[in-house]
Amino acid sequence: MQAQLAHQMALAPTGDIVIACAGAAVLAGALALYFGALLSIVRSELTGGMQLVWLIFALMAPFLGSLLWFRIGRRDAQRRAGIA
Repeated sequence: MQAQLAHQMALAPTGDIVIACAGAAVLAGALALYFGALLSIVRSELTGGMQLVWLIFALMAPFLGSLLWFRIGRRDAQRRAGIA
């Protein structure tokens, strides 16, 4: 039993490192998504009012706003640019 406990305690720091690295990767991905969405919104063909609405939404709800921009807003902006 003591050998098993010693083995588990020896593996604990490795598990913490893996969890920390996974957390850092998720954070880096979320930040890339956020800043990519902001840059995409600013460079879009939308009118100033719609750009402002999307920017405010992305700033107020960074993760959700970014996801919705790439899922809905960007496609709508490209469609409107093709119409005009």
